[in-house]
Amino acid sequence: MAMKETVLADMKAAMKSQDATKLSAIRFLQAAIKNREIELRPAAITDQDVMSVIKKICNQHKDSIEQFTKANRPDLADQEKVQLAILETYLPTMMAREDLEKIITQVIAETKASSAKDMGAVIKGTIAKTAGAADNKMISEIVKAKLT
Repeated sequence: MAMKETVLADMKAAMKSQDATKLSAIRFLQAAIKNREIELRPAAITDQDVMSVIKKICNQHKDSIEQFTKANRPDLADQEKVQLAILETYLPTMMAREDLEKIITQVIAETKASSAKDMGAVIKGTIAKTAGAADNKMISEIVKAKLT
């Protein structure tokens, strides 16, 4: 089943179970997917496009949690954490740091990167190899540490 259909089925299930929190998070996700679909017209939306939308929304929730925590609003931060947990169920399990470091070392060898100037190529190659199973922020940190 495609990601878009999975999200739709989960939204229907949340409606039937009357889970307002889950329904709210999934409706927000569904709206973002629909917007991305409109942007891509006439081409059809792919699972990779849906995955990028989910990651983007998850990052927005993480930023919101950080801002609400700084503003001393634990009530709003908790609400964001719940929605983030719901959305993260759609993401693939993230790679362990050790596995990611092995892939980055391999990409550095393949691209013959030697300095911070080559960081972009290494990050791009690593993102392609991990196919969404690694946090881009962590990739950037590891690449920066290895190339400096």
